[in-house]
Amino acid sequence: MITALVTTSILLWIVVIVQAIILVALLRQVGLLHERLGPVGALTLPGGPQTGEASPRFDLEAIDGRRVRIGGAADGRTTLLFFLSPTCPICKSLLPVIKSIAREEGDALRVILASDGDVRAQQAMVEREKLEAFPLVLSTPLGLAFQVSKLPHAVLIDENNQVAAKGLVNNREHLESLFEARARGVASLQDFRMRNPGLRIAH
Repeated sequence: MITALVTTSILLWIVVIVQAIILVALLRQVGLLHERLGPVGALTLPGGPQTGEASPRFDLEAIDGRRVRIGGAADGRTTLLFFLSPTCPICKSLLPVIKSIAREEGDALRVILASDGDVRAQQAMVEREKLEAFPLVLSTPLGLAFQVSKLPHAVLIDENNQVAAKGLVNNREHLESLFEARARGVASLQDFRMRNPGLRIAH
């Protein structure tokens, strides 16, 4: 009886050790695969002004009365134009990222929120998510000019009012890839990887 218990215990330990070895090997393979794939940037959709082209000009009024100019005379700041909706859960999940980027960039970046629809729903979203620091404009023509077909969508406009990067953004990595693409002088990280297949983009 004792011999059987000892044998069973030894076999169980062998199974546990084998499973641990397999798990470590799998984790290593996942890590290698992640390195090979590299970070995925924002999905660039067709239509609208392309990277390097001038931003369409708009003079708008935010829902709190602030005047907002997009395009036109450059003021030396970069603009992050973030298209969102009060009913979009992914948009909501990205708002803390927007706030974090705004803090990190400071006065060099202005964030403009863009949407359309019911004003009261938009005001409720601003209050609920504490977005008072950012002007929110309601303009269907603005979305049409940038050919925004899916949300959340972001456009990075450089200090010369040229489109630096744009795309559909579903997570923090996508949003930050717009700034990375601008720093590398490419339309998107996918474009950079196609031009430089042997180079690895740092996370």
